[in-house]
Amino acid sequence: MHFTEADIRARLAVIGTQAENVLDIADAALLLANLDLPKNSLAKYRDELDLIASDMRAASRGAATLSDRVTALSDTLYGQHLYQGDVETYDDPHNANLMHVIDRRKGLPVALGILAIHAGRSQGWDISGLNFPGHFLLRLSQSGEHALIDPFDEARRVAGEDLARMFLRLHGQEMPPQADVIQPVSDRDILVRLQNNLKIRALREGDRQRAIEILLSIVLIAPANVEFLAELARLEASVGNIRSALRRLDGFIGRYPDIANATDVLSLKERLSRRLN
Repeated sequence: MHFTEADIRARLAVIGTQAENVLDIADAALLLANLDLPKNSLAKYRDELDLIASDMRAASRGAATLSDRVTALSDTLYGQHLYQGDVETYDDPHNANLMHVIDRRKGLPVALGILAIHAGRSQGWDISGLNFPGHFLLRLSQSGEHALIDPFDEARRVAGEDLARMFLRLHGQEMPPQADVIQPVSDRDILVRLQNNLKIRALREGDRQRAIEILLSIVLIAPANVEFLAELARLEASVGNIRSALRRLDGFIGRYPDIANATDVLSLKERLSRRLN
């Protein structure tokens, strides 16, 4: 099954209109990956998702406790399907493209987390991403009990001391109260985090056009996100596409006239308009 770029963008735009916090997250990530790899067959990668779900079903028979479920997830995704965190080439952009991750069997925490969420939800489990900064983590829940797990490390359970050490290593300071850094996030936020990894790497390499392409995908799935809309407009203006940036801002204002920080968008529009005069 091959979609045209227009087909893919149309399907991503539909995701952008959905109000639910829970999406078909792995399939959405495949669509985002397909934008970069238009010659790849989506069906091949959907077959891998189906196989993961089937193998999870077999592995989780009799998984009565939360610990049993964590073990089944680890055994299936990392033991049987051989996924792993890419420690050696962590900054390789392939690690944030789910098609490449499936082909290479390795990726970033957020990409592996999406596969883990898919695997758990295929069995009806309560699993979600967390807002821990700098390293994507998951929460698997059952009957009021929670397990924090690291998808980059074979679904290893993470305790409070682990979180504190991880935060100190990543940010060079003491961790704020746990409740502030382990809040569940929506699936849309997870997809944005996945794409933002690609954008950051593009900007680091000085490739503004690539960053624009990635931001275009972000505003498709998160059209109400002012931060990324404004960043896209500023980048477009920086490569000489001021009129395109202004049309984008006008469109946003028309769709979301009452959004809380629309004044930021209006201010940006005014600054860009002055550059045309």
